[in-house]
Amino acid sequence: MKSILIPKIIKSKLHKDKRGSLKEIFKSKDYKKKFKFFLLVSSKKNVFRGFHFQKRKQQEKLVVVVKGKIIDYCIDLRKKSKTFGKIFKYSLKEKSVLLVPKGFAHGYTGISKENIIVYFLSEYRYSKFEKGISLFDKAIKINLNKNKLIISEKDKRNYTISEFEKKIGSL
Repeated sequence: MKSILIPKIIKSKLHKDKRGSLKEIFKSKDYKKKFKFFLLVSSKKNVFRGFHFQKRKQQEKLVVVVKGKIIDYCIDLRKKSKTFGKIFKYSLKEKSVLLVPKGFAHGYTGISKENIIVYFLSEYRYSKFEKGISLFDKAIKINLNKNKLIISEKDKRNYTISEFEKKIGSL
């Protein structure tokens, strides 16, 4: 698969029979980057995680919803991109696969009671490079009831887009 410029839903083969289903989610020959770090995340309903990125050692992400439904958001933080600052929104349910290129902040909200997500990452997680964009930034126009969301203390302290531009510039 060629490098992608914006997040993209990946169509993959689904095989069904009377026993259930089998979905092909990853074939290394289809991806330019090799994924070297994997995460399994569970989130309850109304949990918001994000908008995360690494300012160095950026990660391309393959996001796979194993159980539940999430609303996934990606913010383009690549200054030279035609879509800089644009928010991409995807509704992902069980067996959905989303490829997020480097240079995007990524986050999601859990919609189902239980949500299980697997991440394939092209780079390891480095806490010293981890940063985020604040959901509470007035420039982020996402229609969510922010009072009902469950958000980590760390995510409440994320940058506004303007702080990101002043302190980091772009990815």
